[in-house]
Amino acid sequence: MASEPTSFEPVINDAADDSDELTRIGDMAQRFGVSLRTLRFYEDKGLLSPQREGNTRLYTRRDRARMSIIMLGRKVGFSLRDVKQIIDLYDPKGPNTKQFRFALDKSEKQLNRLHKQRTQLDEAIGELGQTIDFLRNKLGPKAPESKTRQ
Repeated sequence: MASEPTSFEPVINDAADDSDELTRIGDMAQRFGVSLRTLRFYEDKGLLSPQREGNTRLYTRRDRARMSIIMLGRKVGFSLRDVKQIIDLYDPKGPNTKQFRFALDKSEKQLNRLHKQRTQLDEAIGELGQTIDFLRNKLGPKAPESKTRQ
């Protein structure tokens, strides 16, 4: 499976790549670790727009850069709508300040959401651990061994 980007830096570097190489759908799917159906779904949503040669989809450098942004957005929990807005704000001839500001705003908000989720998960794990300890104590020596407790 392909590695997903961990920041916008590789995405920006992908966009700066001036390779005109076309990528077939199967190679694109393998490169990003997704199914053919997923690529077609992103195309239906207007996130990708491959060239067509008969029935064959051919993805450009632009599509590969967009797919990197989609994968990063998916990894960090952005909605497809947010990802599409980030992609649509790209201006190949401009400094992309508006795109970067929008991505920064969405990123900061998502980071706050993830920190809250982490806190809630830590609390749930703690409470579940206490429940397991209570139940083990009630069962005494008859309690089965746990295989998932860390």
